[in-house]
Order: sequence, then C-alpha cells, then structure tokens
Amino acid sequence: MATFVIHPLDRFVVAKTAIKRPREIAYFSYDDEHTLHPLSDKSLSYYYPPFVDVPADGGQQRPRISLSNGFDAFQKHDDSVDEHLVALLDTLASYEEREGHVVKADLITWRGMMTKIVTAPFDMFSEFEMNATCFQGTIFLEEHKAAKFTPANNGPPKSVPHGARPSQDMMQYWGYKFEVLSTLRKPWAEVSRGEIESRDNVIVSNEAQYCSIVTTGIGDTNLILGGEVDAVMGTKPDNADDPIPWVELKTSQQPVDQRDDIKYERKLLKFWAQSFLLGVPKIIVGFRSPDGHLLRLQEHETQKIPGMVKRQGQGTWDGNICINFAATVLEFFKANVTGDGIVWRISRKLKSGTINVFPIEDVSDESIVKPSFKAHRERMLAKEVAAKLNPAG
Repeated sequence: MATFVIHPLDRFVVAKTAIKRPREIAYFSYDDEHTLHPLSDKSLSYYYPPFVDVPADGGQQRPRISLSNGFDAFQKHDDSVDEHLVALLDTLASYEEREGHVVKADLITWRGMMTKIVTAPFDMFSEFEMNATCFQGTIFLEEHKAAKFTPANNGPPKSVPHGARPSQDMMQYWGYKFEVLSTLRKPWAEVSRGEIESRDNVIVSNEAQYCSIVTTGIGDTNLILGGEVDAVMGTKPDNADDPIPWVELKTSQQPVDQRDDIKYERKLLKFWAQSFLLGVPKIIVGFRSPDGHLLRLQEHETQKIPGMVKRQGQGTWDGNICINFAATVLEFFKANVTGDGIVWRISRKLKSGTINVFPIEDVSDESIVKPSFKAHRERMLAKEVAAKLNPAG
C-alpha cells in the first residue's frame, strides 16, 4: 500500500503550480428520460435570473418565492445506479472518431473526483473511495459507488411535518428548484414572457443534464474532466478557443452571525473548486431563509474567490495550497497507479490525514473502462501507427 500524508500543509505554500485553462472539447446531454446523447447540446440551459425583489407588472410586490414549491412532484433521478465513466468515455470516443485523433491525457475522470482531491487539505469531514485503472498510459478514475450507496439513502423523497427541520431531501430539492427558477431551456430571444413568468410552475426534474468535457492541466498532469454545467450566460461563443460564460448555480442559507460566515466560507471552497476545474467563471448564489424562501442573489467571480477569502475571510482555506496539493497528489497517483488491467483503490477515511492507494481484486477494470472504449482506442492507435509507417497514404 502506498500512502500520501496530507499534513503538514506548509510544504505546499511556496510552490507556484501552473494551471492549464480548461477548454471544452466535447459535450453531451442526458434528456428528460436520462437517455445519453453524445455531442448533443439539447439539454443546455440559459441563465435568466429569478424574480427576487423585482416588482410585478403594475408595480405590485411579488410574493416571496418558496423553494419548496412542487416538492411532492419532484422527478428525482435514481442515483443509486452506478453509471461509471460510460457517458464521458462514449462521448470522448465519438469526438475522437469525428476528429480522427486521440486526445492525450494522464488522467480521465469526473470533475467531482478532482473536487474531492483539490479540497482535501481543508475538508477534514471529506471521505472518499475511488477506483482507478490504467490503459495505454492513462489513468481512469471513478467513484467507488458501492461504498457510498446504502438502501436507506435511496427511494422517493420524503416530506416533513410543518415546523420540523427540513429534511436532507428537501434541502437537496431547493437546489434543483433554484436552477429551474434561474434558467430557460432555450435562448432568451426564443422564449415567451409567459414561459419566463411561469417557471415556478415547472415540474422539477434532475434527469436532464448538459455535461461539458474539458482538457485542462494542474502542474505536470494533463487531465480530461467531465462535469455538469448549470447554464450559460447568453450563448456559447462560436470560437471553441474562447472562454464560455458558464454559470454555476448554488443555494445557501443566509448568514446571520460569524459562525454562519465561517460555514459559508467553507462552502465557498467547494463552490470555487468545482467551478475552476471546468472553467466556470461565475457562481450565482441564491441565499435562502431556514425554511427555504429565496431572499437574495449574490454573484461571485470564480477566480476572485480565493483572494476574497484570504483578505476578508476567517482563513479556513487557501486556494494556492489546494492547487499545489492537487498537483503533488496527481504525481503520487501517476507513480503508484500503474499496470494495465490492475484496479487500484484510492481511499481517504473520515478525518484521516492520509490518502491510501492499494490494489484490489473484487472490481474488474472493464467496469471502469468498458471493452468498447478499449476497442476504439486500439483502432485509433492502429490507424496512428499505420499513418506513421505509410505517411504518403
């Protein structure tokens, strides 16, 4: 077993790690039935702010927005099903077939896995179990879902009696409700005023998703990351090299004292990490009351959050340390996750100061990298070799 010791963090202070700006190379959509559509933007959403402190026609005050509205009709995706890296790799294969070349990377994974690694130095309540395997010099990394899922966490959402503390299901719903209230399914110019005004009546579902696939890099490690993006501000640029004005939508309880401020500052660590990894430049937070009424909106520029925390915050985290730490951990992975066909467990226990890597035998490498993707990459490699041997065609 190989062990990476997280503390002391002062060894990650001085280094200045290079970061390669995330660039979208491909994307996919899950539709309303959660059917995968590689290289499709059919589920892309467009940001349009919810009506907070905005008078209605005629100047009347609008009623407060309750994020609990429609909870009983929530169409919740069954996340107990392990989807592995299938959508990411199927879309990547479609892109590579279309473009005629393989996209090289040291590591391919979901944005959520990298978020756990980036935030690990300052999140002692974080625990994770991941599975990894190598193929053609690339590490493929995914969540070990069996460690996370228990039957008690599945099933339909549960409402709570009036006056009781909101359930975890309800608070999760508030986030999805805020997304519906803040987005349109088509660009603003193609949407009627009636559709904009009636967003509170839309049945909330988290089946449909738009996911971006980006190339990026931290230190000497090149990455391909996939992750859901909530919305675009305006439209995507025509030039693929231009930054995309993505928007990340979050909800948080309105802080009322210093303890709440510290709690929010810790939330900002995850907000920031999630967003910078995919190249999302703006985060819009809907602050709510304890009972789920939307109170106000606040915008954060992703790149400015670490500086804001350093100058004005309580010192609960440091973005530079997070990035230097991630670069070092990725080098540790490259040194220890080796050998095609072997599956490795990457584990951090609750409140643990170490990340452990060890081989396991109860998981097949083909559950991480399915045979069809391996066959695709082998075909692409054969074409590449043939082209080099016979450059004239």
